[in-house]
Amino acid sequence: MTQLENPKIDVTNLDFYYGTSQALFDVNLQIPSGQVTAFIGPSGCGKSTFLRTLNRMNDTIDGTRATGKVLLDGQDIYAPTTDVVSLRKRVGMIFQKSTPFPKSIYENIAYGPKLHGERDKKILDELIESSLKRAALWDEVKDRLNKSALGLSGGQQQRLCIARAIAVSPDVLLMDEPASALDPKSTAKIEDLIEELKGEFTIAIVTHNMQQAARVSDKTAFFFEGKIIEYGDTEKIFTQPDKKQTEDYITGRFG
Repeated sequence: MTQLENPKIDVTNLDFYYGTSQALFDVNLQIPSGQVTAFIGPSGCGKSTFLRTLNRMNDTIDGTRATGKVLLDGQDIYAPTTDVVSLRKRVGMIFQKSTPFPKSIYENIAYGPKLHGERDKKILDELIESSLKRAALWDEVKDRLNKSALGLSGGQQQRLCIARAIAVSPDVLLMDEPASALDPKSTAKIEDLIEELKGEFTIAIVTHNMQQAARVSDKTAFFFEGKIIEYGDTEKIFTQPDKKQTEDYITGRFG
């Protein structure tokens, strides 16, 4: 794999453990800035675990530990001096199941900026409008901002979670199968949204859906049993992979 000059995220020799069980083995990966990188592979292959190492979300699970290096803009996020709250502001996460707070649509998006000290209502109003517009949701909810976010459809809730993540101006968005619980129409909206947000944010997405990975990503990493088997430009991975194992997975021979 060619070394990138200024990768947004640079992972070197990463091993990860749940207690005594090793889940990731010597992962080396560079994620380019302003592009979409997809992680594919069968269930239980480590791709979601890997995604969660990129903003230390695994720290919330007792008994986990990582060795190796994960650099964000050249800074080691596992260094003892790292402020994890600041890290998660810079590296936002969208989960498989949408997770709106049981609050109004407005308060869902204002939550992050308020947490980080923003109190000016005019600034919050502008931020909420711009975040909802960037998440392609403003036109659908602008007349019901004070209604509960739980009244939105599944697809709208997922776009709300994306709006909430981008309201704090992150550098990176991590998406863990963001469309797997959605119908085809809502899935298409999420994919369109990823395309629009690319460039403004660096995006890493875990997906089980081969077609989705091929459609939305610039780079693809194929994981198997906690290791990266192959990583490269999406088009090449899907049309001329170097490894037979990659080809077998993409063509549905296993997994």
